[in-house]
Amino acid sequence: MAFGSVAPVQPTSQLVGSCTTGTNPSCAPNDHCVPQAGNDGISSLNWGPSANHLISTNWDGGVRCWEVQESGGQIRALPKAQVNHENNSPVLDSCFSSDGTTVFSVGADKAVRMWQLGQSPPNNVPQQIGTHDAPIKSVAFLPTTNLIVSGGWDKLLKFWDARQPNPVGTLQLPERCYDLDVRDSLMVVATAGRHIISYNVQGQPQEHQRKESQLKFQSRCIAAFPDCTGYAVGSIEGRVGIQYVTKVHGKDSFAFKCHRQDSNVYPVNCMCFHKGYGTFATVGGDGIVNFWDKDNKQRLKGFPAINRSITCASFNTQGNIFAYGSSYDWSKGSSAYAPGTPNEIWLHYVLDEEIKPKGKKSSYR
Repeated sequence: MAFGSVAPVQPTSQLVGSCTTGTNPSCAPNDHCVPQAGNDGISSLNWGPSANHLISTNWDGGVRCWEVQESGGQIRALPKAQVNHENNSPVLDSCFSSDGTTVFSVGADKAVRMWQLGQSPPNNVPQQIGTHDAPIKSVAFLPTTNLIVSGGWDKLLKFWDARQPNPVGTLQLPERCYDLDVRDSLMVVATAGRHIISYNVQGQPQEHQRKESQLKFQSRCIAAFPDCTGYAVGSIEGRVGIQYVTKVHGKDSFAFKCHRQDSNVYPVNCMCFHKGYGTFATVGGDGIVNFWDKDNKQRLKGFPAINRSITCASFNTQGNIFAYGSSYDWSKGSSAYAPGTPNEIWLHYVLDEEIKPKGKKSSYR
C-alpha cells in the first residue's frame, strides 16, 4: 500500500493489535492498541498537521510512523515506515513541518535529523541537518519562518534552515533545556533551575519574558495555549502552573495539584492542548489521563489508572483522537524498573462531552 493511501476500517474486534491484556492496560476499554510500538521507552508522540499520521520517538533509536484511520468512532493504525538514529541512540522528540511531509527528530546522538516521509534514507538513518554539543531534548517547527528550533542540554537554542549546515541563529539558555513548545508566534522553553523563557518568533526570535516557574520543583513539561496568551507547565511533584504572558481580562495565573494518590506524588510527564476547545490533557507517572478546562478551573474527565506510567500524549489536529504512550518513566530510578515492561501506544476516540468546556466552577476537583 502506498504511503498515505486509505484502507477500509475493520470491525473493532479485529483492532486489538499486539498489546498486553489483563487489568487496565488502557484508559478506556475500546481504546485501540497501536501495533509495533517499539522495544524501549516511548519519549514523544506527534500528529501530522493535516493527515492523521502519527509519529513516535523511542529510546531504542526508532522514529516510527503510522497512518491512523477513523470511521464511526472505530480506529486503527497502520504501520507505514521506520527510521533509526545513528547507532540506535535514544530519540527524545520530533516535530512535523507545516505541510506534514517532513519529520524532524532529535536525541542523544546530539543531532537534528530530517526525514522526508515516503522516502528511505541511506542506511535508514535520517539526514543530519544540525548538531549540538550535548544531547538534544526538544525540537519544534516555526511556521512563521519555516525554521527548525532545537533545545539541548548544552544550554543552547539553535535555529536551523534545513538547506544550510550551520545554524542561522543561536540563543543562550540559563540552563539545560527540559522542554519547549511553539504555537504560531509564541515559543516557551522550560529549563533546569526552574527557569521559563518565552519568545516572540514571528520573525527573528526575540525574548519576551524570563521568569522562575511558579512551581517549587523541577519542570517536566511545557505547552503553549492555542490562543498564544500563555502556557501550562508541569512539574515532577504533581502540579501544573497556568501562566499568562499577555494580560487577558478576567484571567489570572494560578497553579493546581494533580496526579497524586493519597500521600503518593507523581510527575506530570506531558501536557497537550485541544486546538478546538482550548482545553488540555495531562498524563503522569500514576498512569492516569486527565482532561482539564483551565478557563473554568475544573477537571472535565479523569480516566481510570492503567497499570504503568504514561510518558507522552497528543491530540490530533481534528481533536477527535487522543494518543498516549505507556512505558516506564524512570521517575523511581533503576531499582523500580521491571525488565520486560511493555511499551505501548493507545488511541482513544475523544467524545465531545469528555473535552468540551462545561461551564464555570470555582476550583479544580
